[in-house]
Amino acid sequence: MKSDRSKLVAPVFDHGANSDPIDDYLPENGNRGYRVSRYELDLEYKVESNRLAGRAKITAVTTATVAKFAFDLGPALRVSKVSVNGSRSVKFAHQRGKLTITPAKPIASGAALVVSIQYSGTPEPIKGFWGEVGWEELTEGAIVASQPNGAASWFPCDDHPVSKASYGITITTDSPYYAVANGTLMRKQTRASRTTWVYEQPEPMATYLATIQIGHYSQHITSRGPVEIKAVLPQRLRRNFDYDFGRQTEMMSTFSRLYGPYPFAAYTVVVTDDDLEIPIEAQGLSIFGANHCSGTRNFERLVAHELAHQWFGNSLTLGKWKDIWLHEGFACYSEWVWCEHADGAPAAAKARRVHQMQRGLPRDLVLADPGPDKMFDDRVYKRGALTLHALRTTIGDDKFFELIREWTSKYRYSTVSTVDFTDLASRFGCPRDFWEPWLGSTTLPPLP
Repeated sequence: MKSDRSKLVAPVFDHGANSDPIDDYLPENGNRGYRVSRYELDLEYKVESNRLAGRAKITAVTTATVAKFAFDLGPALRVSKVSVNGSRSVKFAHQRGKLTITPAKPIASGAALVVSIQYSGTPEPIKGFWGEVGWEELTEGAIVASQPNGAASWFPCDDHPVSKASYGITITTDSPYYAVANGTLMRKQTRASRTTWVYEQPEPMATYLATIQIGHYSQHITSRGPVEIKAVLPQRLRRNFDYDFGRQTEMMSTFSRLYGPYPFAAYTVVVTDDDLEIPIEAQGLSIFGANHCSGTRNFERLVAHELAHQWFGNSLTLGKWKDIWLHEGFACYSEWVWCEHADGAPAAAKARRVHQMQRGLPRDLVLADPGPDKMFDDRVYKRGALTLHALRTTIGDDKFFELIREWTSKYRYSTVSTVDFTDLASRFGCPRDFWEPWLGSTTLPPLP
């Protein structure tokens, strides 16, 4: 009997043939056919001309037989060379934010995929639904704030949070500018008027959390243990910083006790010489503006908020953007937890005040699926925090913080979903009917 070979051949994946988005909130972002394990970025940046030249080596494994595949890459950057597994016998096209690569022949499912891409240009933020995000110029220097879809403004990537990888980041820039990137500084070398900084980020990281910060900064170590905490900032702000951020060591200790061990090797706070509207999170780093370093300690709640993101957002990262309350609700509630432990202000009192304020706001937001237009709405932050406080009240302090420690341990360096959290909470005494009013309804439930 003649065999039907068509049943034995794996389907060939063709980027663009499947139009189903990876995430409905960011339908243009993310790519199919492979899974990245590592990015190695070798970058050169000229501050005065805002000129970026880079080589990205991307290591991945195919998840299907691929005839062609794509990376996200902003339109301001131009690609000059591409190789796949050492071969330059490839075709590539860069259109509408996608770099599509066609190797000489299809690559089998489960095969190694090593892609080298040389590119350059004047980086610009990605313009979209939430404004402009990604690489931006400062008065003197540069800042990268990529949430949710700005990573492609400075390197080719699979720009979706479920695609986490390790990173090696080398940045060469003008001396005496200080350059900061994620991870541990492995070495620094100055030659003539240029300095090269080499960073290694071994823990898996989502693309939007990758960052470069460049400015006239100096570094200071503010705590050597149990977690090393560093400050990178203009010297003129040092005195204000020492007061405004003076309780960070205590904050780190409190969160490590309540949430579980800090998930990275160290923590760095960057303060830019420019004002910023809001602080920015990145893996292992937080970035504040000069206006947040006023010498008044008026922004300490934001210091707590950004530190908490290292657990909730960076180590544990949402798999889909509809679950953003798992980042912002936890970070917002951490502001209340910090005030409770540092100043004796009960989280319950804060919850009552916030609940009263939220009752007067429009009832058009579902916390577990707010929609792309409302994913950064302040109600996601506040209602997320209220949900956690209601959970804490329902199951009690001991079980609540035991649950949080189990949450951060079980899913360390992973992507997570709301269902993951609610399923885990059921093991700590949370009734199943608790969640629908808080997560699935536009009506704000009463506090228990």
